[in-house]
Amino acid sequence: MTYTKGELWRYTIVPNSISLGPISTLISILILKYQGTAVEVGIASALFSAVGIPAAVFWGRLNDTTNKRRAILVVSYASTSLLIFLLFFATTSYQVILIYGALAFTTAASSTPINLLIMETQPKSKWASGFANISLLSSVGNTVGLLLGASWPEALLKFIALALASLSLASAFLAWIFVKEPPITFERRMIIMEKHSFMERLRAFPLIFIRIPRLADFRISFKGLGHELTRKLPLLYTTLVVFYVASGLFNTSIVPALYQKKILEQYVFLVMLAGMTVQTIAYRFSGRYCERRGLKLSAMDGLLLRSTFYALIAVAVYFITGFPLFILSLLFYPVAAGIGFALFYTASNTMVFDSIGVTRRGSSLGVYSALVGIAGTAGSFASGYISFYLGYHITFFVAAALLVLCILLIARIHNDSF
Repeated sequence: MTYTKGELWRYTIVPNSISLGPISTLISILILKYQGTAVEVGIASALFSAVGIPAAVFWGRLNDTTNKRRAILVVSYASTSLLIFLLFFATTSYQVILIYGALAFTTAASSTPINLLIMETQPKSKWASGFANISLLSSVGNTVGLLLGASWPEALLKFIALALASLSLASAFLAWIFVKEPPITFERRMIIMEKHSFMERLRAFPLIFIRIPRLADFRISFKGLGHELTRKLPLLYTTLVVFYVASGLFNTSIVPALYQKKILEQYVFLVMLAGMTVQTIAYRFSGRYCERRGLKLSAMDGLLLRSTFYALIAVAVYFITGFPLFILSLLFYPVAAGIGFALFYTASNTMVFDSIGVTRRGSSLGVYSALVGIAGTAGSFASGYISFYLGYHITFFVAAALLVLCILLIARIHNDSF
């Protein structure tokens, strides 16, 4: 992959992607090290999801009103660096939680200007390859970051924050040098008008608010639920709400479950690394798979894989501990987080794009983003309490059951819809 001098700005995302790759795993482990419990991990994840909603609104509007791509990227990377640096000085679980919540705000800033820069600096015929290359660079960065976490000495875990902060700061300097303000700028509405930009924007940060949805927008989006021919979008939105609740439940508790089941920190990072690696590979074929299989069936396939392996992980966590659990997690987790997620995410986002139309795309997408944000927050918050009081295996079984519900909901969508 080679870029001309004017396209070197794309590489600015790599150090920051490396920095963010292991951050959610690191946050969970630090909370537990500072005498926190699954409840505190759930609070941290819920806060991160909740802050993402106003962050998406704020940074989206700032992009439209200022058109300062370089400035926003520099601020995002530099402030992310500062917050990760502060992790080194944190001594309590609640300090870690507050820093993680603030990170949700700063990391949300970079997605929109990156997407817009691709569209503003490339002819339309190269947009698809441009988005694919940015996605690949980001995925490679996240993978390298998890590899860094897996190789970091356990006794010096806290010092990884200094390395990660330095990487985000490097992205800030690179952005200042290589990002040039384009002569022609687009409003972020352009992102949702083109499928490739829409898909990659949701992969980077699954909240897009062209405008804040009103109560009437929610009513319109769900009013056709009772009629077979008009319930496609309401059923799809309902499925996504249940899916993100399930994902919040599982993703919030998987790291503390493995850590508290006597798996070494480096091995926990390795499990997450395996999931990210398989997911990156799975995204390469998921589009073609969905084209051949159909969106509805592909979504159901992804949900079935994810649900099955959630349940297998639940059984493993209940009966097994230590190194044997690590081996099973290394086998089960990548299927759920990698293949299952990539299939469902690709199919469902395409279904959303095809369903919301053009005339009401802004309001419909606002409803979608609000539902996703609220569902993820609720799932994360509930995850901590369920895991603490009932056990991690119960959390994972509940998540698996909710995904089965998703399959039943998608099955009710009219066969000619997708």
